[in-house]
Amino acid sequence: MFAITGITGQVGGQLADRLLAGRRPVRAVLRDPARAAAWTARGCEVALAAMDDAAALAAAFAGVEAAFVLLPPTFDPTPGFVEARRFVAAVSTALRAARVPRVVCLSTIGADAAEENLLTQLRLMEQSLADLPAAVTFLRAGWFIENVAWDIEGARATGVLPSHLQPPGRAIPMVATADVAQTAAALLCEASTGHRVVELEGPVRVAPVDLAAALARALGREVEVQVVPRGEWEARFRAEGMRHPLPRMRMLDGFNEGWIAFDPHSPRLRKGTTSAQAVIDGLVRRGG
Repeated sequence: MFAITGITGQVGGQLADRLLAGRRPVRAVLRDPARAAAWTARGCEVALAAMDDAAALAAAFAGVEAAFVLLPPTFDPTPGFVEARRFVAAVSTALRAARVPRVVCLSTIGADAAEENLLTQLRLMEQSLADLPAAVTFLRAGWFIENVAWDIEGARATGVLPSHLQPPGRAIPMVATADVAQTAAALLCEASTGHRVVELEGPVRVAPVDLAAALARALGREVEVQVVPRGEWEARFRAEGMRHPLPRMRMLDGFNEGWIAFDPHSPRLRKGTTSAQAVIDGLVRRGG
């Protein structure tokens, strides 16, 4: 039995698809009981547990062969990462109580960065599970290509792709959620011991200008990158409703300054097969 948290999200849902297609038994760990029927109909067991409820999570993880752990994303964290620390404490306690033998934790590029930023939340998770008496794989994924979905309608209407990543021709590690799910499925099913880090990016590194070119092909119109000056970030983010924009700003600084990165020669680096064009074509077909 494989327990999957975050199963209603992009990565978790695609991971479940792959396990079910391989006739692997899946236990869907859900917070919302209204979503249970759909997963039961697909042949999953369902366990109800909020990600900050250690007792419910321990019950959800009980007796499983392996668990996939996805920390709920908090894009506007309270100073000190209060939300993430609450989730991390509950998950860590639950995994220990249930004695899960094998764990795959979805982490991120930048989880090893020394400077505090939005991705520090995943660093906290890695640190909390560092002494877990189980086989643990931290799957550090690159920037999700699907993040461009937020900009598709704007690009369709105006021909502009705003970018906080800069300079616009600088490529960074990006990856499709399909490749993350495929890799996670393989890692869950393979025998392993001890703790390890697996880094994952797409077949080639991607720059904002590459995303604009892919959008242009998918939308059938010209699309150009418009760099958002750093001096405007805070006001823009606050106008979008953020109360604490600094962690997000520092994450973007990390990519732009190069201290959030993968070593292209690292032996723990793996590459997916899904191109940015394929992802964007799919997003446009589905309406973003």
